[in-house]
Amino acid sequence: MREALKQAQYALTEEEIPIGAVVVMDRQIIARAYNQTEKLHDVTAHAEMLALTAAANHVGNKYLSDCTLYVTVEPCVMCAGASFWAQVKRVVYGASEDKRGFRRHGNLLHPRTELVSGIMANECAALMQEFFARKRK
Repeated sequence: MREALKQAQYALTEEEIPIGAVVVMDRQIIARAYNQTEKLHDVTAHAEMLALTAAANHVGNKYLSDCTLYVTVEPCVMCAGASFWAQVKRVVYGASEDKRGFRRHGNLLHPRTELVSGIMANECAALMQEFFARKRK
């Protein structure tokens, strides 16, 4: 999660919503990304989507059933759906997202996907709060 937080910091410095993600396989980071929706002019360029794509390219397979996705904020419906289709083994996130998080719509993860939440939640939430406080000024 610390590496995902580093990625979120990159997003913050680029004035993107500060969400970072990493994909781990066999205890090694195989992909890392941060939100780039503004930079790429692409509403789908969420940290999770970019990390899952990079991981699939690294593995050479669309299925990531031996991988864990770490993300600083609860994934949205789109990103949860992508992790479903990739059959990610585990999704680990930090801060909950009450407005846009996937959990308000039920469990959208693959039935075999393990979900872990609240890891470094305070640190992850603090980045989001800092970003939105800047925007409101």
